[in-house]
Amino acid sequence: MALEKTWRWFGAGDSVSLQWLRQMGIEGVVTALYNVPAGEVWQTGDIRTVKAEIERNGMHWSVAESLPVAEGIKTHSGDYTRLRDNYRRSLHNLGACGIDTVCYNFMPVLDWARTNLHFRNEQGGETMLFDYPTFAAFDIHILRRPDAAEDYTPHVRQQAQEIAARMTGAQQEELAHNIIVVTQAFIHGAVSESNDYKQRFLDYLDTYRHIGKEELRDNLARFLKDIMPAAEEAGVNLCIHADDPPFPLLGLPRIASTQEDFLRITAQYDSTANGVTFCTGSLSARPDNDIVAMAHALAPRIHFAHLRNTRTLPQFGFYESGHLDGTVDMFAVLEILLKEQADRIRAGRKDIRMPFRPDHGLRILDDFSRTANPGYPLYGRLKGLAEIDGMQQAIARTLTPMRC
Repeated sequence: MALEKTWRWFGAGDSVSLQWLRQMGIEGVVTALYNVPAGEVWQTGDIRTVKAEIERNGMHWSVAESLPVAEGIKTHSGDYTRLRDNYRRSLHNLGACGIDTVCYNFMPVLDWARTNLHFRNEQGGETMLFDYPTFAAFDIHILRRPDAAEDYTPHVRQQAQEIAARMTGAQQEELAHNIIVVTQAFIHGAVSESNDYKQRFLDYLDTYRHIGKEELRDNLARFLKDIMPAAEEAGVNLCIHADDPPFPLLGLPRIASTQEDFLRITAQYDSTANGVTFCTGSLSARPDNDIVAMAHALAPRIHFAHLRNTRTLPQFGFYESGHLDGTVDMFAVLEILLKEQADRIRAGRKDIRMPFRPDHGLRILDDFSRTANPGYPLYGRLKGLAEIDGMQQAIARTLTPMRC
């Protein structure tokens, strides 16, 4: 009894090869068709090509992360019907190829946000940090989103003004480029590299000017009602990823940030196929989230786990602290997941693999001389994989009586 060890792989251009993953003991690969724009159909031939390459290296395609949800679905635009139908076709094609788990998110415009991609911890490793006043400086003074200042307290506005004043033009540009492009481009980001990327980003934000939390919830409910029957028919479990960070930014609503949010989402279409990607890192960035209680409450609907840890800072700040070191009680989370796996085996459920991947990681050792997407170093993730797998093996021994 053990959760399936997986690894996010970014395709042929990834500096970590499939051969290396096999050597590392990876069982399932987490990947996507990164060359297909959001909203277009994933064709069967393309899916089979990637699947065959993974299988030639002794592993299987465990999770499609992500089959991106186009902005037109989130806003329920005039193009909704075409985008919905394309999503259904992609689910059908994935199921026909034997891919049974799809991770997605419903975050408007910005999938995730950090203000420092090169924060050094006490041991000299490099990690990523989110500082709220710095983000406010970006929003108010660099991006210059209309009425942005109204979303912040007077104290944060003052801090933002001081931070922006200390930054050179080049530093301001780097901050904006990291938030809008660098952290997003490799995961079907809304805005790609261009001279007018900030204006294009503002244009996307403007499409949400009349969409608040309830409207976005309604759009997700409508989307689930429209696609879940297709997912069930294809034999695919969908699992929504948490907001990252799990609180509002840029005037945009957040609807997958708390236990209440996820219970609402899973109730909107009452099927085990309508599930959750349980991301301990994203959710722990909000201090009032009880991660262990959330794992208990959501366990029957958890189809995929992103496991990492954070340390919270004042004023909504946090940094990624590794995998076992942080505010998350990883032992308790793993124990819940392993007990859930045992319950599924006893109940005869098919979804017993329960894949996890070491999410993000510290840059350590030779990671500093290697090329990788932000948050995805080799050695830092490998260290996290070893730590988590060792812990789960020890927990499994306590849950399974030894035979004499």
